[in-house]
Amino acid sequence: MDRRHFAKTVLAFACGLAAVPASAAETVTLMAYTGLFQDRYTQAVLAPFEKANPDIKVVFAPQPSSGAMIGQLRAQKAAPQVDVVIMDVSVAKAGADEGLFVKLEAKDLPVIDELYPNARIPEIAGVAVTFDNLVLIYNAEAWPTPPKGLADMATPAAKGKVVIPGIPDIQGMSMVAILDKKNGGPGVEGKFAKGIEAMEAIAPNVQTWEPKPEVYAPVIAGQATIGVGWNARAQVNTDTSGGKMKAVIPAEGTAFQINTINLVQGAPQSAAARKFIAYALSAEAQKTFTETMFYAPTNAKAQIAPAAIDRTAVKSLDKVVPIDWLAVAKVRDQVAEAWRRKVIPLSR
Repeated sequence: MDRRHFAKTVLAFACGLAAVPASAAETVTLMAYTGLFQDRYTQAVLAPFEKANPDIKVVFAPQPSSGAMIGQLRAQKAAPQVDVVIMDVSVAKAGADEGLFVKLEAKDLPVIDELYPNARIPEIAGVAVTFDNLVLIYNAEAWPTPPKGLADMATPAAKGKVVIPGIPDIQGMSMVAILDKKNGGPGVEGKFAKGIEAMEAIAPNVQTWEPKPEVYAPVIAGQATIGVGWNARAQVNTDTSGGKMKAVIPAEGTAFQINTINLVQGAPQSAAARKFIAYALSAEAQKTFTETMFYAPTNAKAQIAPAAIDRTAVKSLDKVVPIDWLAVAKVRDQVAEAWRRKVIPLSR
């Protein structure tokens, strides 16, 4: 066993993964989100890909966040052990700037020409593989009259019952951007000052800024009654909770979060990795994953079942607040500092 193969095997065991079958000719290592995403993506995308390509095994290396992923990639830069990464677009931009990824182009991957224009972002090396949107989640028993918007989190009914993944989590940043727009703020140019100001009214009701393991569990259990989450996971949790938790697009608006798929520079299995990326972006895979987990597709040719489309933001595009996440990345530290000084202390 050479050094690279040994390192890769160690990574697989460290991530709790099964050993690579001796019969697999090539093994692609995919780093992406742990938990529900891993379960559903394996079912909807990895399994059919492996069935169609019996000579390629895809090993899932789970990580809790995009920040954790880029930390792994930086540590492995001299000897990459991962082939493909799915991560948030703003973190992917940092990876592209640091030369961690290979630029994906349509001349090498023709499927890229099938993607919506906003799935191809010049400043990043990869392309968008999923679109998701922020939703208001609530416990249906505690809120027999459903809340309508983020402002409901500032009412007496929500006192001590609000859970929000706070900044630096992108959900907290999305809330600030939406509220900034709602209150007439200029956005990035004003470093979302109006959004920070609006959060000061909600902060005293917040139970935790770090819901664990995810924001959905405490709302389903009734430990909290209202919060924000991502639509895809919220829709799945609505089903699995038997309707105890429900989700709605906030009256103030919603925001898209873009997950990108990226080829690692120096990937051990570059050719097989490209084949997997092409499949992950295909109309077939995008249709299956959207109908399994309610992410909006990035492939314009994907024919999604109407019942699944109705549970995405595709028919509510007029409520989407446009956010330039690459521009946000440039002021992220200043917004985070304002959050720590002005918002967090009000919840103590």
